[in-house]
Amino acid sequence: MGTMEPDDLYGLPLERFVPERAALARALRADGQRQQAANVVGSRKPTVAAWAVNQLVRTQGRALASLYDAGDKLREAQADVLAGRGDARALRLAADRERVAVDALVIAARGLLTSEGHELSASVIDRVADTMHAAALDDDVRATVRQGRLERELRHVGFGADAAGPAPALRRRAKPKARRQETAAHPPGDQEHGEAQRIAQARAEAAQVQRERAKAARTDESRARRLAADAQRAARAAQERRERAALALRDADAALAQAQAQAEAANDVHRRAQEELTRRAEGLS
Repeated sequence: MGTMEPDDLYGLPLERFVPERAALARALRADGQRQQAANVVGSRKPTVAAWAVNQLVRTQGRALASLYDAGDKLREAQADVLAGRGDARALRLAADRERVAVDALVIAARGLLTSEGHELSASVIDRVADTMHAAALDDDVRATVRQGRLERELRHVGFGADAAGPAPALRRRAKPKARRQETAAHPPGDQEHGEAQRIAQARAEAAQVQRERAKAARTDESRARRLAADAQRAARAAQERRERAALALRDADAALAQAQAQAEAANDVHRRAQEELTRRAEGLS
């Protein structure tokens, strides 16, 4: 049997999941591994959002590590606030950092395409973001996501996660004016300043990724436009050659007809000359 493993199914393009699952099950049965084959047959095809998450797990290791670290910091900040040791400002910074980490992965997910070559829909992207948020805040979800074989997207519901639960309660932003007043009254310390710098850096990196994607898209569009122009020129040249060939064929047909007519006329002259020669010969005799 080949080198395909059950986990490998979840890294394939989504449209290949079912046929490759069937092929792997057949190979396992042929190898005498009937229980493993039954387990493979029981593997469910992922939803589009779950498939996208599985691809992120396989390709975005650094971004996922940042997400998990940001989630840990956010949970610590939440625990400090509940225990009376922290403040709302530190909680907001941690929430911003976690949100930026989720956004970075969402940007990567937007680069994935469906089996039809289309970009993922907005609703699918939202479900990917929900799953990333759940993985940041819930250890069980994180362990499941890390396996890279998710079958359904997950949502954080406060305690644990539920594939069919309500959408997560998103962090609320303080009104800009109130935040400016609070910052003026309570200047952030060195740790919070460093945290803000990391958030700003993460946002700058996410913006850079977007700029690079936009630049790549413009480059692809320009290349496609040049290829289309070249193809149009080639088509016009081929059409001109075809027209010249058709004209040459018509000229050749006309020349052939003329030559055939001349040949027939020459044959007639030759035939009459032979007949005249025969008559004269008979007269002399």
